[in-house]
Amino acid sequence: EKPVAVWGWADAGEAVTVAFAGQSKTVTADAEGKWSLRLDALPASAEPRSLVVTGKADRRLEVKDVLVGEVWLGSGQSNMAMIVQNSQNFEAEKAAAKYPLIRHYQESSAPADQPKAEGKGQWRACAPETVGGFSAVLYFFGREIHREVGVPVGLVNTSVGGTPIESWVSAEAQSSAPATKARYESQLKAHVEFDAAKATAAYEKQVAAWKVTAEKAKAAGKEVPRKPVDPIANRKFKGGPAALYNGKVVNLAPYTLRGMLWYQGEGNAGNPGLYETQLTQLVTSWRTLWQDEVPFAWVQLPNYRTSNSESWPRLRESMMKVLALPKTGMAITLDIGDPQDIHPKNKQDVGKRLSFWALATVYGRSVPAISGPLPTGSQVEGDAIRVSFRHADGLKTRDGAAPRGWLLAGADKAWKPAEARIDGTSVVVRSAAVPAPVAARYAWAENPDAHLVNGAGLPATSLRTDTWPDPAAK
Repeated sequence: EKPVAVWGWADAGEAVTVAFAGQSKTVTADAEGKWSLRLDALPASAEPRSLVVTGKADRRLEVKDVLVGEVWLGSGQSNMAMIVQNSQNFEAEKAAAKYPLIRHYQESSAPADQPKAEGKGQWRACAPETVGGFSAVLYFFGREIHREVGVPVGLVNTSVGGTPIESWVSAEAQSSAPATKARYESQLKAHVEFDAAKATAAYEKQVAAWKVTAEKAKAAGKEVPRKPVDPIANRKFKGGPAALYNGKVVNLAPYTLRGMLWYQGEGNAGNPGLYETQLTQLVTSWRTLWQDEVPFAWVQLPNYRTSNSESWPRLRESMMKVLALPKTGMAITLDIGDPQDIHPKNKQDVGKRLSFWALATVYGRSVPAISGPLPTGSQVEGDAIRVSFRHADGLKTRDGAAPRGWLLAGADKAWKPAEARIDGTSVVVRSAAVPAPVAARYAWAENPDAHLVNGAGLPATSLRTDTWPDPAAK
């Protein structure tokens, strides 16, 4: 139901004709041999057809088994890259994966210092023998769309584990914004001046020191620290700032999409306050590249490990703030992470929650809820603070107990545990230890007890009503 972009390369000035589904359109390649056209909007069709491109003399290309349906792009780091084979209940999922009208494209290009118009990748139809290699989040999302909308679904997966968001944002967006300009220039300088021999020598020293520390930790029964990152391997898959945007995103535009999905943030937890700007840059720079304000949703970081760090809740907050952009959504996953594993295996519910947002806002379908509860504001009421929510019909706790995980602080900024009660779509919080409260927080931890949910069972986001800086931030 959208005009379909078809593009490619030929000789300069060559006439190129594209024929598909009864349409035929001709365009002339420019001086550099580039050409692009758009077929008129087509209805969804599960009928396999061929798209034929012809040029001068006997130049002819035929792309077979082409369907018309809904195409979604997914990107991010390891939790988007994580495949169905590594998700929970794989054997059952594999046996049930008989959906030939769901297709998955794996983008396989390398990072690049400059934007690359051509890329590499492969389409695969969904079947028990292929689904194991699909992005799990994309597949479980696409399966819901396919089941509910009843049309073919294409899933374009361009994601790389262990990568920061700045690798995926255009250089222009990063270098033109005051908040990221200096960071971008510093990272670019480090990339250009990278000395492999020097980096390897430093890495070997770091590994040697790590081995000693790791052995001591094991002997003491303590958690073993993470092994240092190999700078050579890191450079190979991540590149410099904007390198994954250049190498693995630019070549996909202007492929006609219904929307985009994003699952990343772990790689930027060290600077959560900047993430609001960075995610905004990602959404707007990709929409600019496609020249289309496509719907865009992301996965908020789940619960993970137990420490006193505020980095993950602050990064979740930054993600929530970007919902101010039009046509955006967010899946809250505070209840389906794994405290011991940064790669939680329950990707089925992640895909389903993203599909609720898409089915309601993009396709106009009825869903249990678009999102878990999100805060809309707060006010002090005597010795209590009232926090109001949207997407909060049927607000309750999952276990029926009184709301847990709330904190209050007065002007002294000393946080104390608080009692809470649900009042419609609000929560009223008070503490005998804080007779004059000025701020409240909920689930403000890496691995909180997030049992506040709406009637659909979707969890509320972690939140705070203050804007105080993180006392532990570097």
